[in-house]
Amino acid sequence: MNNNPLLQLQTYGQSIWLDFIRRNLLESGRLRALIEEDGIRGVTVNPSILDNAIRKTDDYKDAIQSLLAEGQAPAQIYEALAVEDVRQAADAFRPLYKDSKGQYGFVSLEVSPYLAHDAEGTIEEAHRFWRKVDRPNLMIKVPGTPEGLEAIRRLTATGINVNVTLLFGLPRYREVAAAYIAGLEERIECGKPVDTIASVASFFLSRIDSLVDPMLERLATRGERGSQLAGELRGEVAIASAKVAYQIYQEIFENGQFRSAADHGARVQRLLWASTSTKNPAYSDVKYVDALIGPHTVNTVPMETLDAYRDHGDPAPRLTHNVEQAREVLETLGQVGIDIDAVTQQLEDEGVDKFAASYDQVIKALGEKQRTGM
Repeated sequence: MNNNPLLQLQTYGQSIWLDFIRRNLLESGRLRALIEEDGIRGVTVNPSILDNAIRKTDDYKDAIQSLLAEGQAPAQIYEALAVEDVRQAADAFRPLYKDSKGQYGFVSLEVSPYLAHDAEGTIEEAHRFWRKVDRPNLMIKVPGTPEGLEAIRRLTATGINVNVTLLFGLPRYREVAAAYIAGLEERIECGKPVDTIASVASFFLSRIDSLVDPMLERLATRGERGSQLAGELRGEVAIASAKVAYQIYQEIFENGQFRSAADHGARVQRLLWASTSTKNPAYSDVKYVDALIGPHTVNTVPMETLDAYRDHGDPAPRLTHNVEQAREVLETLGQVGIDIDAVTQQLEDEGVDKFAASYDQVIKALGEKQRTGM
């Protein structure tokens, strides 16, 4: 038996996606090696990753020079670079996608963060990216905002794979799942197939603890009633949220409203754990992987977390363990005065702003190269 913990995760029904991409990773064959040796089953792309590569490496130097020579503006250059990366990555995953009959091998590309509250704009850009990339194993990343719900439904109805991103709250997750199922049902009503459509709902985890832990620490040091409870909740809220989210997933997709679509061959919308790099050095660097292993889930990790898990991960099906304790964590959070719904709304708002800042940063970097002629 292979002792690589990353490969062992597949035994429990979990896929690992890489939250990292660079032109060198693609052209050197390193991505193909990660697919074969570590069982990587997908990859995600975002402006922050591309910005770092542009600023710190020469990976994109020739491509940027060529695009500048064509008179392309910074936003056009970013899109061209991202689309080409996604195409190459999708081609690297194409054998896996084909062999798994479309279950694995997806590459995600996000719409502009400035469309997070614009359903029509999101839909238009998603269709444009879908045509431009022209790969069946593409997923379009759509923020799980209220406006994003409409986009998720309509994109699913037209047969586009959607990665719902920036999910933090449990009520919003129910809405996201409902939007996906509604899109499938619309497609079924039109007599169109649904068996090739794939979707994931991406919960951002470590950001929850990063926001809540300092609040709990302040409460714990006050010495007031509930201070001990507050102290005991540190580092527990994100994983508790994920475990309860999985219970909702099972309720909807295994026992509930998904049955009709499933009868027509529809695939479940898998839960994806995102933001899984550990921000607090006091916690294990594989904290948000080991605790959340279960069937029909995805964990998307940066390269550092991938390397750490390969080295000392401890795979076991823990996602459905201690569920009542997870519910108690969320209930106790309210008892000590922290409104989890307010927290997750804040995180959603900040997440949109952070996505926009990352996009602005890469456009700025490309603009500097345009002004200086590289």
